[in-house]
Amino acid sequence: MKKDASFYWTLFLSTFTLSAFTFGGGYVIVPLMQKRFVRELKWIDEEEMLDLVAIAQSAPGPIAVNSSIIVGYRMAGILGAIVSIIGTVLPPLLITTLISYFYVAFRENPIVSALLLGMQAGVAAVIINVIYDMASKIILQKEWIPIVMMILAFAATLFFDVNILIVLAVCGIVGILNHQEKKDETEGGPEV
Repeated sequence: MKKDASFYWTLFLSTFTLSAFTFGGGYVIVPLMQKRFVRELKWIDEEEMLDLVAIAQSAPGPIAVNSSIIVGYRMAGILGAIVSIIGTVLPPLLITTLISYFYVAFRENPIVSALLLGMQAGVAAVIINVIYDMASKIILQKEWIPIVMMILAFAATLFFDVNILIVLAVCGIVGILNHQEKKDETEGGPEV
């Protein structure tokens, strides 16, 4: 399917707008990307978006940038990834540049300090919402391996301070083995 200039413009504006009006880190952008690309534009379905976010989360780097790259690449290959990364990186770059000129005035302004403190509460609520949405989708699949892995990954990082790279590696290996087992079952068993 050939993409025209309006497609790339929509992709750029979507990632630019999401990035410009997202405060609080990458997890805040996830439900907004889902709303834009799944519900409004209908470019990606819910399940695929969840998979793309999981890949973006496990890759090194900021989740907002990773998600944008993956969505852009999924929609239009390398050019789509380039367009979406420019759209995602440009707003924080411009905002940070602007703020750096007025840093002292912003730092000492009690209204700005109060505003940023209030945003922290909103960001926490959005992150909890993302966790709830992702966990509920896993639970609704009614497969016990992903549910057990989700609980064990949470416990390992929160209570036992296991390095996230180890948790990701173990979850990835279990996911591959689980997928292979399902594939073997649908194909009539493993080859002998």
